Amino acid sequence: MDTTQNPNGHAEHHGYHADKSALERRLKRIEGQVRGVARMVDEDKYCIDILTQISAINAALHKVSAQLIDDHIGHCVVDAAKSSIESGDPRIVQEKIAEATAAISRLVR
Repeated sequence: MDTTQNPNGHAEHHGYHADKSALERRLKRIEGQVRGVARMVDEDKYCIDILTQISAINAALHKVSAQLIDDHIGHCVVDAAKSSIESGDPRIVQEKIAEATAAISRLVR
């Protein structure tokens, strides 16, 4: 599901909503690449060729991750900043920034 409820009970979309179909296509392509690597292993293909495909999969996943981070910052963090200003509560935006920072930290490990 790509929506959550805001404090007023209204549905709101996640930042990636506008790019959802493109993300889904990209993820399906990655899924196919992973199945291809499994097939290569099953068929005893040359290890360097398998590693080359794994590298391509990693690069594709990094692109998806970067897009999701960009969408999160551009939508969720910006919305939290607006809410923080409107309410006078700096914790709202601080929580979203901490969330983004933790996600980025997990990706760069």
